Amino acid sequence: MDDNQFGQPGYEGELNTRVETVSTILQRNGYSTYLSGKWHLGMQTDNLPVNRGFDQSISLMETGADNWEKKPYLPHNKNVHYFDNANEINLPEDFYSSDFYTDNIMGYLQQRDPKKPFFAYLAFTAVHYPHQAPKALTEKYLANYQDGWDVIKSKRYARLVQLGLMPPGLEALQLPRVEQWSTLSKKDQAYRTKQMAVYAAMVKRMDYNIERLLSYLKQADLFDNTVIMFMSDNGADNNEIEKIFPDYIQKNFTTDIETLGEKGSYANYGPSWANVSMTPLSWYKGSASEGGMRSPLIVHYPKQLQQGLVTHSFSYITDIVPTILDLAGLTNAVDKFKVPIMGRSQVGVLTGVNETVYAEKDVVAYELAGSAALFKGDYKLVRNFPPFGDKQWRLFNIKTDPVERYDLATAQPKRFQEMLLDYQVYQSDINMVEVTDDYHVIEQLGKNLKRIKDHQH
Repeated sequence: MDDNQFGQPGYEGELNTRVETVSTILQRNGYSTYLSGKWHLGMQTDNLPVNRGFDQSISLMETGADNWEKKPYLPHNKNVHYFDNANEINLPEDFYSSDFYTDNIMGYLQQRDPKKPFFAYLAFTAVHYPHQAPKALTEKYLANYQDGWDVIKSKRYARLVQLGLMPPGLEALQLPRVEQWSTLSKKDQAYRTKQMAVYAAMVKRMDYNIERLLSYLKQADLFDNTVIMFMSDNGADNNEIEKIFPDYIQKNFTTDIETLGEKGSYANYGPSWANVSMTPLSWYKGSASEGGMRSPLIVHYPKQLQQGLVTHSFSYITDIVPTILDLAGLTNAVDKFKVPIMGRSQVGVLTGVNETVYAEKDVVAYELAGSAALFKGDYKLVRNFPPFGDKQWRLFNIKTDPVERYDLATAQPKRFQEMLLDYQVYQSDINMVEVTDDYHVIEQLGKNLKRIKDHQH
C-alpha cells in the first residue's frame, strides 16, 4: 500500500468486520468448518480464523515462511507465527509445510461429526518462495529441465494448443530480464536447472498430499458428494528475494547448488522460469496483465456438475463464494447488514446450462498497487505501474490475444473511452484511494517492511 492509503476504509491491512466470511455463513447454517494453512488476514485476536467462522484451524499468520522450519523468509519478521485455534504453537521436528497442513485438515475430517456437512479450506504455502522440497524428489526432476527455459516454453505452448487451452499462432512478448539459455555458462545452466527442479518437486509434493486427501474422501465414501475447488491465487512470481535482500539471505540461508531446496537453503526461480510457468502469457504476479492474473480453476462435484467440461468463460475470484453458497443452497443466507458479496455464481456454466458467467455488458474491475484492469465481454482495459509497465492504459481482446500484444485503444477509440468511464465508476463505487504518481512498488515495499519491523519493536 502507498502511504496515502494506510488506515483508509478497505486499506486496513487486515480482514475487517464489515464483511462476512464464507466460513461464518456456512458455520451459522450447520456446517463444520476447518482451515489448515496460510491465513495472512490479520494478527489481532479478533481476526484469527477461529473468530472468523472456523471451528478448527491451524494457521500461518504471515505472507509465507520457510517450509522446513519455523523461520521467516523476509528480514522484517523476527519470527513467524502459527496458531492452533487461538493458541500460538511451535512446529514438529519433522515439519514440512505441505505434509503438515494436509495432516491437520485430514485429522479434522476424521474427527468430524458425520451428521453435519463440512467446509474445509486447505491453503498450501507451496509454491510460494522459498522453494523447498525433499532432495530425492528434486533429483527426479533434474533431467526434465536440462534443455532450458527456451525449449521448455516452446513445448508447453504446443501442449496447451493440443489440449485446446490456448489458441494456435500466439507470439509471446519478449520480457525484460528473461535470458537466452544458450548465453549462460554450463555452471549457470546447472544451477538454473536445479532451481526449476526444486520448484517442480515442491509442486509434486503438494500433488502427493492432495492425492492423500482425495484418497481419504474416497475411503470415507465422501468423494462423490463433496465439492472440490482447486486454484492458484495469482500468476508466477518473478521476484528474486536473494537479490532484493542479499545480506539477509546470505546470513540466514544457504544458496549453494548441492543443497538447494533442502532444509536451511533458499531457492526461487526468477523471471526466466516464471515466464515459462505463465506460457504464453505476459508478465507476472503483481501485474494486471494476464500472466499476473489468469489462473485455472478445477472444480469437482459429479453429483451436479458436468464432468470433463472445459470452459473458457471468464470468471473472477469474487465468484468463488457465490458459487459455494449456490451449491450449498444458501444464496439468501448472507447477513444483510454486512457489505454485499461481490461476484456471480458459476454454477450455470459448470453444469453446462449457461455459456458465460457474465453478460457481454457486465463489468469486472481490479486494482492493486496502481496496476489495474477492467474486463467487459472479450475485452480488457489494463494499466501496469512499474516495474511491469508505464502507467498507460491499453485495450486488448483477450479471447483472440491473451498474450496482450495488440493494443486496440487507437483502433477502437469508442470502446476504449467507454471502458475508461466504466473504470471511473468502479473507482467511485468502491471508494478507491489511488496511489500517488511517484509510487513504485519495490520502493514502497521497502518502506512498508520497515514500518512493520518498527511496529514489532
